Amino acid sequence: MTKLEKQLQEMYDTLMSITNDVEKFQDGNKSAGTRIRKAMQTIKTSAQDVRVHVQEVKNSEAVTA
Repeated sequence: MTKLEKQLQEMYDTLMSITNDVEKFQDGNKSAGTRIRKAMQTIKTSAQDVRVHVQEVKNSEAVTA
């Protein structure tokens, strides 16, 4: 599994881990909302890392081509 695939899998796992919290939040559980926001921040950070990695690979291929 490549670094990129691992990061995407971790993002997916994080998203799937909060599905119960979404239901709890919709039922009025404010603590679940906090957990959702934390997980989404983690996903946002990971997504930015993926973007940077992809751009670096793209740029390095353009230089060598």
